[in-house]
Amino acid sequence: MPAVQFIAKEVTGLQTLIYLAGFALICLASHRIGQWFAQIRLPYITGYLFTGVLVGSFGLQLLPSSAGENLRFIDQIALAVIAFVAGSELFYKDLLSRLRSILWSLGMIIAIALGLIGTTLFFLLDIIPFTQGLNIGDKIAVALLGSTILLALSPPSTIAVIKELRARGPATRLILGLTVAMDVAIIVIFAISSSFAVALVEGSGVNLAFLALLLLDLILSGIAGYGVGQVLQVILRQSWSRWVKLTLIVALGYGIFAGADWLKTVSAASWSIKIVIEPLLVALISGFLITNFSPYRDEFAELLHDISPVVYVAFFTITGLGLKLDILLTALIFAAVIFLVRALAIFSGSMLGLTIAGEPSRFRSLLWLGLITQAGIALGLAREASLLLPMSGDAFATLIIAVIVLNEIFGPLTLRFALQRLGEANLPEPGIRDDVRDVLILGVEQQSIALARQLSARGWQVRVADTDRDHVQRLAAEDVDERYIPEVSLQTLSGLITRATDAVVALLEKDEDNLRACQIALEKFGVPRLIVRPNRSELREQFRELGAIIVDPATAMVNLLEQAVRAPQSLSLLLHTDPVYDVVQMTVTNREIDGRLVRDLRLPADVLLLEISRDGQAIVPHGYTRLRHGDELTIVGKPDSLREVGLRIG
Repeated sequence: MPAVQFIAKEVTGLQTLIYLAGFALICLASHRIGQWFAQIRLPYITGYLFTGVLVGSFGLQLLPSSAGENLRFIDQIALAVIAFVAGSELFYKDLLSRLRSILWSLGMIIAIALGLIGTTLFFLLDIIPFTQGLNIGDKIAVALLGSTILLALSPPSTIAVIKELRARGPATRLILGLTVAMDVAIIVIFAISSSFAVALVEGSGVNLAFLALLLLDLILSGIAGYGVGQVLQVILRQSWSRWVKLTLIVALGYGIFAGADWLKTVSAASWSIKIVIEPLLVALISGFLITNFSPYRDEFAELLHDISPVVYVAFFTITGLGLKLDILLTALIFAAVIFLVRALAIFSGSMLGLTIAGEPSRFRSLLWLGLITQAGIALGLAREASLLLPMSGDAFATLIIAVIVLNEIFGPLTLRFALQRLGEANLPEPGIRDDVRDVLILGVEQQSIALARQLSARGWQVRVADTDRDHVQRLAAEDVDERYIPEVSLQTLSGLITRATDAVVALLEKDEDNLRACQIALEKFGVPRLIVRPNRSELREQFRELGAIIVDPATAMVNLLEQAVRAPQSLSLLLHTDPVYDVVQMTVTNREIDGRLVRDLRLPADVLLLEISRDGQAIVPHGYTRLRHGDELTIVGKPDSLREVGLRIG
């Protein structure tokens, strides 16, 4: 008998390796198909699901449906990573400013949606062909699990739309905060509802002992989450390579599920009670602890960012592999009904919650449109729930996934509409650059023309003026706005400088004209940045009193040469010869950033804050430096990441 068992295990292991090799090749194709779906404005996960259905038993039959059981460990790893990501997105300091509105909306949406969606599901089960004949306990279990799962949202999809629209404002922050908080709440509720569902399916009943055991399960899940968080900190603090850390995080994620299964089996066999800890809740708690209470949150987020694309491709493809195409086609009409009921529930709950919280009416009528999208967590919960329902698991998962796909398709569209109607989308008008800054350069010469062209190429609005008509005519260029002014005075500069002007660069031949221009720019228009190239030394002290930046060509050249010797990479940034990174200056205009610690900004991994300028004083920042409204930040990073930071801080 042991020999037979050994051979059976060997065969199963070999079969799993064969399935795994085939599945890896399918994932490569799935990734490409997802990109094609994105090009036609459909969610990439729809492409992954489509690939899974295509290669499964209802399509090309490249992998049998039974392969999903052999590859169950991929599911578990992916779900753990998705839960890690969900926990890492819950940065509680981002939620504090809108906490009242978030809590009221969250409570009302959950209360109304659980009742409305659950009731709808309960009665639809008698109509849907593949769920007819379920007993009352099974129907309540399906309704409970389904309504819980359909409340989950999608922070990654929401963030993607916000970035695309360059959205900023209180409604944007409230939508994002609600989306993140909802996913956390749903995982906790799922841990509770799944226990009730199992009790209903198994007919064990709900009594005081059951409730005590449920409380014990939740406490143990919290303890396990804390323990996993400590293990993650040990991994992250080591000086190991990124691949080693990623491998250990993946192994730890799988270990959470394996440990939960082991505890359930051992407890049922040895103690006559089944202790069920929820692996998703454990992983979420550990991710939350790393992000909020450890010094490793940036590295943790970066590692999750690196592995997430691979995980999502594998997870959604294997989910598609398990879909029943015949059931899916039958379920579409019922999925559409549930989709509409869910939207109604979110509308009613958010309207009531925001009204109680005292939010303005324009928020109440539109904000619910930003809470439609679903993706990773919802699909993960659907996969988990299908295992708890032996009689209807596959049909249940197919129905719920059909609803999730509809939400993933239409959710981003409704979110875009809401942000645009609320006036928080910041897409540039056709032909107009966004985030344009304004500069006046006085003095027409080869250097000023070159400077104007470089600033224009970086999105600045540039004007060049001179008191010498000959200079203007001789160096006229079609791509530069050059103007002649008879003299430097308030009257002549009024047409060139406004309150929106960010800088004046004075390069005129006469220092007296440069000084007068700087005085007018500062005293009459409040221009924050004055740059001057003096021709003589007599007026330097007066320029300094104005706070002007003095550029001496000879000294500047020596300093640049010294920098090239001492720190050549920094020089390439300053001279804009680095093709990857850029240096910009940003002003903190977001009031919610006022008083925030630098370490709590959660800057992208490829962005570095170099200096803070406040009231004319330069501050070298560290993690515990507090930002203030109006601070000027000098930041280095990749252009896309710099734009993301700009949307966040101002």
